[in-house]
Amino acid sequence: MSRIRIRTRNGEYLAELDDSDISNAIWLSLPFTTGINMLGSQIYFGMPIDHADPDELVTVLDAGDIAYWPKVGALCIFFGPTPLSGDDGRPVSRYPVAKIGRIIEDCSSMESAGDRQPITIEKAF
Repeated sequence: MSRIRIRTRNGEYLAELDDSDISNAIWLSLPFTTGINMLGSQIYFGMPIDHADPDELVTVLDAGDIAYWPKVGALCIFFGPTPLSGDDGRPVSRYPVAKIGRIIEDCSSMESAGDRQPITIEKAF
């Protein structure tokens, strides 16, 4: 597993990526800074990388999950319910994504990160 640090205007979050080809491509592209897009309690942003197609795509995740949306080349960070969440409050993605990692700290404060605000992803050792 590779560790990354996610920095937003309101905090830093430590996360782990799995050993998939997608995660490795992301790791090799770091550091990366871009603008946040928010949808409910989900942050997503374009991160075009070269990678193999994911083995498994899902739509139901857990708060703290990090996923890659292969159709548009976006990294997604789920920190709470999304507009499609069911009664259990688990985040639901409108489009299938490949789960590639997880934030290993409390990420509930990501709600204040702000749409169109900067986000930086960097290697953590």
